[in-house]
Amino acid sequence: MNKIEQLTQANTAFLTKDLNPAQQEAVTLPVEGHALILAGAGSGKTKVLTHRIAWLILHHNIAPSAICSVTFTNKAANEMKTRLHTLMQQELPGLWCGTFHGINHRFLRIHYEHAKLSKTFQIMDSDDQLSLIRRIMRDLQIDPKINPPKTAANFINSHKDQGLRAYTLSAQNNWEALQLEVYHRYELLCNQSNLVDFAEILLRSYEALKENLELLKQYQGRFSHLLIDEFQDTNTLQYKWIKLLNGTLGNTFIVGDDDQSIYGWRGAKIENIQSFNKEFSKYKPVTEVCLEQNYRSTKPILSCANQLIAKNEDRLGKNLWTNIEGGEAVKIYAAVNGHNEADFVIKEIEHALENNMPGNHIAILYRSNAQSRLFEESLLKNKIPYTIYGGVRFFERAEIKDLLAYLRLVINPDDNAAFLRIINTPPRGIGNKTLETITQIANDEEVSYWQSAQKIKHPSLEKFIALITQWQKEIQKKEVEQQLDYLYKQSELISHYEKESKEKAEIREENIQELIIAAREYEDGNELISHAILEAGEQPVKTNHQAHECVQLMTLHSSKGLEFPLVFMVGMEDGLFPTTRSLDAEHKITEERRLAYVGMTRAREQLFLTFAGYRQLYGNQFSSFPVSRFIRDLPEEYIEIVEI
Repeated sequence: MNKIEQLTQANTAFLTKDLNPAQQEAVTLPVEGHALILAGAGSGKTKVLTHRIAWLILHHNIAPSAICSVTFTNKAANEMKTRLHTLMQQELPGLWCGTFHGINHRFLRIHYEHAKLSKTFQIMDSDDQLSLIRRIMRDLQIDPKINPPKTAANFINSHKDQGLRAYTLSAQNNWEALQLEVYHRYELLCNQSNLVDFAEILLRSYEALKENLELLKQYQGRFSHLLIDEFQDTNTLQYKWIKLLNGTLGNTFIVGDDDQSIYGWRGAKIENIQSFNKEFSKYKPVTEVCLEQNYRSTKPILSCANQLIAKNEDRLGKNLWTNIEGGEAVKIYAAVNGHNEADFVIKEIEHALENNMPGNHIAILYRSNAQSRLFEESLLKNKIPYTIYGGVRFFERAEIKDLLAYLRLVINPDDNAAFLRIINTPPRGIGNKTLETITQIANDEEVSYWQSAQKIKHPSLEKFIALITQWQKEIQKKEVEQQLDYLYKQSELISHYEKESKEKAEIREENIQELIIAAREYEDGNELISHAILEAGEQPVKTNHQAHECVQLMTLHSSKGLEFPLVFMVGMEDGLFPTTRSLDAEHKITEERRLAYVGMTRAREQLFLTFAGYRQLYGNQFSSFPVSRFIRDLPEEYIEIVEI
């Protein structure tokens, strides 16, 4: 080893000194080649990812601009950026780190022409998408009660997630023919209005790369290292994008856990991680590293989780272990009924709170949202603060979307979704017949609703058009927060909201002011609008209590990525968990078992599993289910039956 190599090694030693042997192996893998890091729950995968990026930069002199790191949530992306900055004590110019949507939105803003978009294209959120679909279905005289707009939205989004445009599909029955007609019309209107929905962001980027060879070569040459977190959650199109961008020439470093693949119902393909070695080894060697040391849970909890998940076949295979000494047995409680189950859980919570455990260290996990009612009632009765994890997020609130819709329309008058949202907010006397005429002209002449409206003689409509046109001129030289403040006052949204209760009006006013303050961080309106849609992030429900006081209630799916000292998994009955609809198919049972595994590995110190002899479901119907097979699969030496 020469002096330069010795110096380099000394400068990067701090990156590996706090890692266990498996983590060290993963971080220091050769610079060339693909890697599959099978990371068990609580095994430090984020640490491995951040240290790997730092290792590439410091040890191998890879430029930050040659690295693209993809996560699944904005929260995870922000955490990774923070950790990298702390680790390296410097900015990393050129490094792309974000979600699939965030990274590809950035790509589209740079290469909008290659993607056949205009520079001012806008992103629709789910409400805007549904609004547009409702309008299309009204035009096509489709009864929304028989064919719900949400079903059409799911049809469109699921096919986009597979990389399938309307013109590539053929209908096999009348129902599909109807959905395809909506899909065709939807694509036409989106293109006319320069709009993209969430699924479109990745599909449009993928198509732009695939159809422009020089552009593809540019990005293949730029991103020599692609790192993907939570790889087991990738869908068909995300996998195609990864292979197109990095499969043949670059070096792909994936981190995931097939045992935590729980999103098959929304398009995630567990086959992507299962077949990674076979697929990617065609181009470069694939090295597999297994992270099995768990830093979160006690031995009894891990032993139960390991034995449960071992029932699944076709696993990549791992067995979690820990150096944490001791630990209480996993406790099982057989309740008489649902009320008795809730009372037991709340008594245990009261006991934990009396022993100075903060409320936010306690979680109640359930398979479906409908199960929360009894626990909420009991928590309220006992005056225990709680929060439902995942309520209405800031950028999803009606008043925020209203004001941003005004900004969107002023910036891009051809934004149909924004036009529909605020044309009568507040009411302007523009009725449904006028809106139908606007839509008819837009469809016949293939123009936007804004362009169509200008062809109609209608006093209220003409006044609205004049206002928007005037506001376009007024806000040109204003900063973003000044634009929002101006539009909020001029649009008369203030007086509109004041027609509600005083309390609601005050809350809306507070939220609007918070938005205006937040707008100071953005250079222009487009940047703020894009952020609002991409960052509709994981924000907890607002409560009257300090966050640390609140017991956390959530679905098992929502719990992924979180951890708590004390966890209650409730409703552990065949028919509830696993669900009735999963009992007739083995592949569904295996995903339900993975979901149970995820729930169990959220617990750090104590885990309770509860079930009821019978419970009231769906009105006054009483149902009795056998104890969940997931409880029956647990090792007896690590469980304890609790009685009151």
